[in-house]
Amino acid sequence: MDDVLTDLDRTKVDASDDDAFYGRPRFVTHADDGFLDRLTDLYAAVSTDGDRVFDAMSSWVSHLPACDYERVVGHGLNAAELDANDALDEWFVQDLNDDQALPLDDDAFDLLCCALSVQYLQYPAAVFREFARVLAPDGALVVSFTNRMFPTKAVRAWRRASMDERVALVESYCRAAGLVVADVVRERPATDPFYAVVARHAN
Repeated sequence: MDDVLTDLDRTKVDASDDDAFYGRPRFVTHADDGFLDRLTDLYAAVSTDGDRVFDAMSSWVSHLPACDYERVVGHGLNAAELDANDALDEWFVQDLNDDQALPLDDDAFDLLCCALSVQYLQYPAAVFREFARVLAPDGALVVSFTNRMFPTKAVRAWRRASMDERVALVESYCRAAGLVVADVVRERPATDPFYAVVARHAN
């Protein structure tokens, strides 16, 4: 049960199985270099050597800085993309629209990344509660997005929202999970606008 989006909010233009849509590898990036460089800088600002990282809804590249992380775990929908991601120590495939329960321990990660993918979550409150569960007490969740998407797979609430309204959506997902928004970044480093919400556990 999701208490943030209504049944109408979570509808998609393409309601077919996500496994079929994402089954073919796409070895492309989904934002321009300016966005991706800014994302790497943000990750560097909220993490450090020795941190444990979970890259949720990932693909063949994670955009992480050159830190000596203890462990990097990836999750996504395409095994070939995840297998090609040199940043990952381990990975797993799971459709979070079918099963929101992550096969991960409590308090297991110091940095949790969700880049360019939050728009596809049909049950975001449930997923963000799982993010909060696996995030260490002093850890940081970074949710980044731009104005690009696969429009047939993005939920209706996201498609119909302005960029600032999308920030508000992500903030509502964080609140539903008991997380506190620590920072919101709105920039245009190049062509693609850079938006990110950084959230942490309440003290």
